[in-house]
Amino acid sequence: MISTQEIVGDDAAGVAIAETPEALSAIRDQGCAAVVWRRNPLQRFQSWIDALPPECLPKARLILRPEAVRQAVLEVCEASGTPNDSERDSLVDDVAALSDIFADLMGAEWLRLRLDVVTTNACRRFHIDAITARLVCTYRGTGTQCGISTDGTEPGRIFTVPTAAPILLRGTRWPEQPASGLLHRSPPIEGSGQTRLVLVLDPVSNPANEIDQVLMH
Repeated sequence: MISTQEIVGDDAAGVAIAETPEALSAIRDQGCAAVVWRRNPLQRFQSWIDALPPECLPKARLILRPEAVRQAVLEVCEASGTPNDSERDSLVDDVAALSDIFADLMGAEWLRLRLDVVTTNACRRFHIDAITARLVCTYRGTGTQCGISTDGTEPGRIFTVPTAAPILLRGTRWPEQPASGLLHRSPPIEGSGQTRLVLVLDPVSNPANEIDQVLMH
């Protein structure tokens, strides 16, 4: 068994570590603010995605059913000029698999899917999202940063989720109260020359109320 501290540091109260995708269900446990799925990227895939020109990384903001994710991400890759090879297939397959896992956990018939290519200090303030729960997976670059704060100030100690390790985070609309105090942010990278590729998944209850693009599949 790998302890939370070995993965994310000493201040990771309320963060569970999953060894399998099934163990992400720990997000339902009392007092669990987040779950990190401990997995390492295949070296061949990581070398491939790290070497891609930023303009060839897939970018998308969509609302769609989980079963439509694979085809939609494939079309996004085509539109973005992502090279058509086995590593692209691996990326598409993984986004589709994470979408299925997350939708099943949340009982969601629709998802908001974002593939963000980040080169600036986007979302650098520590916060809790105003949603039920969110899954974030950084495929390229520095992972999401988290820390505990019970008074709303910036956490005194920060841990960084490993690249390729999905993190499932409770939001402010999770039924259990009070909130855990686990805050997160995108890492500040502006000026570093780094380009991140980040997958973000949110459950959507009523797509008609959303303003993003909707794929009716």
